Amino acid sequence: MSDARRGSGNLDDSVDERRKPSPTAPDKGSSTAYRPAAQLRSDRLRLRRGLGFLGLTLVVPGSAQLRAGDRRVGRWAVRVWAALIALLVAFVVLLLVDRGAAIAIITFRPLTILISLVLGLAGIGWAALMLDAWRIANPPSLARRHRLGFGLLSIVLALGLGGGMIASASAVNAEGDLIGSVFSGGGETEAKAGRYNVLLLGGDAGKGREGLRPDSMTVASIDATTGRTVLFSLPRNLEDVGFPDESPMKKLYPNGFTCPNHECLLNAVYTKAMENKDLYPGVKDPGAQATTEAIEWATGLDINYYALIDLNGFKALIDAVGGITIDVNKPVAVGGEETSVKRHIPAGKAQRLNGQDALWFARSRVETSDYDRMARQKCVMSAMLNQLDPVTVVTKFNAIASAGKQVVETNVPTSEMNRLMDLALKARQTKIASVSFVPPMIQPGAPDYDLMRQAVRDKIAQSQGQPTAGAPAPKATKLPVGNAPGGTSTPTRRATGKATSKATPTPTASPTPVAIPGADDLVEVCAAA
Repeated sequence: MSDARRGSGNLDDSVDERRKPSPTAPDKGSSTAYRPAAQLRSDRLRLRRGLGFLGLTLVVPGSAQLRAGDRRVGRWAVRVWAALIALLVAFVVLLLVDRGAAIAIITFRPLTILISLVLGLAGIGWAALMLDAWRIANPPSLARRHRLGFGLLSIVLALGLGGGMIASASAVNAEGDLIGSVFSGGGETEAKAGRYNVLLLGGDAGKGREGLRPDSMTVASIDATTGRTVLFSLPRNLEDVGFPDESPMKKLYPNGFTCPNHECLLNAVYTKAMENKDLYPGVKDPGAQATTEAIEWATGLDINYYALIDLNGFKALIDAVGGITIDVNKPVAVGGEETSVKRHIPAGKAQRLNGQDALWFARSRVETSDYDRMARQKCVMSAMLNQLDPVTVVTKFNAIASAGKQVVETNVPTSEMNRLMDLALKARQTKIASVSFVPPMIQPGAPDYDLMRQAVRDKIAQSQGQPTAGAPAPKATKLPVGNAPGGTSTPTRRATGKATSKATPTPTASPTPVAIPGADDLVEVCAAA
């Protein structure tokens, strides 16, 4: 009996031992709730279901609503998404097949406004669908530990998608605004015997000046087939420049822009024309037009387009693209014209210059000369041409567009953007030739314009692999005109600012670049600048 009771007591004791909670088991009264394995599996399934709804909305907006929400909303969302994708694919195909037509579409201002509105609304709708996918997932049914993270993920995705689409809309609107405000048209779209000649003006309305005066004047003569480019730089203090017969400025200065006190410099033509705007009715920028005419007379080139760059806004453009890398061969002073020299840009190879330093590198003439400055300006142009890649333009487009509106004025029409983009890409693959009309070749106070025109003809012929040294003038240039010494009175262009009809360029060289002695002298110029 005692043994039975003893055995019974042992059995009770063993049962009691089994009922004791394990030291490692969660306490039901603790903060961590006890959940059976089935409940944990159910929590994971609910979380995966919610994440699936978010993923569906991320890939195909409206698909989560088709699966478990308002199917009518889902159908509309999927249709809109499919239409936008189809339009995007069609545009990409058009861009690959006919880039000119694609550019014509994006340069049509009413269309860019419509596209930006559609993208903005699509972004708001996408964000709303993402938040609705969060609602469909029934957050209260999720485990408490999953709710906060799931909610934060939903908000981040909604803000990211909506913000990204709105940013895209802003970029499209900025592109349309930039093109509409800068590329106003008015230039001559016809290639001049196989070349496009573009006048680049660097303007500066500094203290103590009456109006804007271009301190930098360079003609880029570009082969319409190969993109091979020759840069012709004219000093700002060039005197006794003339005007073509059809230039309104010739009425004021029939014997050339000459003054006894030697103040009638080339860069003063702009200001003088702006003071006599009535001579250029209907012309957007009489100063740029008159300067173009004077440089046509001086070089013998017909100018297709001009681009006026405000040097005070130039630094904003450099900063927008993240700076430029350039070799600084000797220290360049910062300041020193209206103010004292503040510091120097130190010499060094492959230096990264921000907008402020790039501006002073291009314009400083303290402790140096105008001619050194002209050389440095060419180096800055070359650096921007080679370093402004498509990725930079896309990723920083808004900043570039904002700076561009402050910096650039041009008479290039939007219809010619595609052609000039092609030429710019070709120019990057060739070596750029360069001529500066400075002493000892040209004396600005008593310039030999016959010699200048001959140098233009020779350099263009050399870039095309043709004979030079007194060879007959190639078709790409014209004979001296107006009051040019030894020239005939030949009209060159009408000062109306109206674009002419487009013509097929005449090929002037083989599309395959050939090695031409001296054609890479811009490299030598920059090595010594």
